[in-house]
Amino acid sequence: MAKAPARDPFRCSECGWSTTKWVGRCGECQAWGSVEESGALAPRKITLLPGVVAAPATPIGEISLDAAKSRSSGVPELDRTLGGGLVPGGVLLLAGEPGVGKSTLLLTVAAESARSGLTSLYVTGEESAAQVRLRAERLQAIDPSLWLAAETDLSALISHVDRVQPNLLIIDSIQTIASSALDSAPGSMSQVREVANTAIRIAKERGITVILVGHVTKDGSIAGPRLLEHLVDVVLNFEGDRHSRLRLIRAVKNRFGATDEVGCFDLHDGGITGVADPTGLFTTRHAEPVPGTCLTVALEGRRALVAEIQALVGAEKDRDYGNARRVTSGLDSARCAMTLAVLELRTGVNLAGRDIYVATVGGMKLVEPSVDLALALAVASAAVNLALPPDLIAIGEVGLAGEIRRVNGLHQRAQEAYRLGFKKAILPAGNDVKVPGMEIVEVHRLSQALEKVRLLPHPSK
Repeated sequence: MAKAPARDPFRCSECGWSTTKWVGRCGECQAWGSVEESGALAPRKITLLPGVVAAPATPIGEISLDAAKSRSSGVPELDRTLGGGLVPGGVLLLAGEPGVGKSTLLLTVAAESARSGLTSLYVTGEESAAQVRLRAERLQAIDPSLWLAAETDLSALISHVDRVQPNLLIIDSIQTIASSALDSAPGSMSQVREVANTAIRIAKERGITVILVGHVTKDGSIAGPRLLEHLVDVVLNFEGDRHSRLRLIRAVKNRFGATDEVGCFDLHDGGITGVADPTGLFTTRHAEPVPGTCLTVALEGRRALVAEIQALVGAEKDRDYGNARRVTSGLDSARCAMTLAVLELRTGVNLAGRDIYVATVGGMKLVEPSVDLALALAVASAAVNLALPPDLIAIGEVGLAGEIRRVNGLHQRAQEAYRLGFKKAILPAGNDVKVPGMEIVEVHRLSQALEKVRLLPHPSK
């Protein structure tokens, strides 16, 4: 009888790939630090014996919705992103870069929940209790119903929960909590998975809202196994430029609401506050029209925000050795390069060998295709050194053939621009947008848009 082949002793915790020796990176999913020793034990046979159920199956129409009703977090902009507020038994994962304001925001949420009559427990694993107390004094987040614990052991965290019996549990952060049952270091794949499973079990069994703080890698993705994002109910990304006070929170995943809402916050010395109308933060008021600037309207979630794109085009060089620079800030570099190529080849604007710098105002990140037309007009304006009308906005996607394509939410974008005082809009043709008091200019191609604003170079040039 042939001998059964032995199991590989090392297995990837992410995808299940196995190998005969330990490696630092999985050969299948390319995840770092996910290969762990699993042992050579024979797989157990699956039994079909019935087990004990937690609760009997119930017709879906007879299940009560009272336990799933959301309550306000005390921060309106966060409630907007969540689709109503915090849900009892829900598990939220808040991720962001260091220093973006995650701890400040959650300490404010804990204090506001405590003031509303709920018991909040804030568990920190990165700071001491005295450090958090100092921040709370600055944020005016002192309340008798807000409990604080500095803990890094999972079993001790459960003891704190049993003693306090909170309605809101905040763990800052999940990478610092470790279980003594595992030999791996805190923050490893197995530890993060174990802590997340325990937090989810606590939330579901006791009806506690749990908020987990997660770190991000250098490329901006959430650190830890991808399984973490699948397990939790809500995944929030907290982003912002460290040189700007503006912070944005986006819902990447939301089981309790839509994922098309964005919350805006202002991070200052006194704490963090929500910004109900952040439109003015992304534009610059010029006394006179300046070449190389064009305004557009971006949709962040369900709100329309007027944003300004600035461009600077260097002088023409006598000799071009292919060293022309293309620098972007706040825009997708690949999308920007494509728009510049279409602008040069389809309209005749001379950009060869010239340095081009493109940026947004206020740290705004514009990644949607609707900003292509405004980007092209800003670069063309800077290239020919002619300013655009100050009351003009441009919205549209630029195709490779030079056509202007329609984008979603044109009517909402145009109405928001008119509310802020803009009287002229360049939009894709066939949009049926009518705003009383606003001149709508429809264009089919990029060359038409340049002709409408008198930026198209003369054919003889």
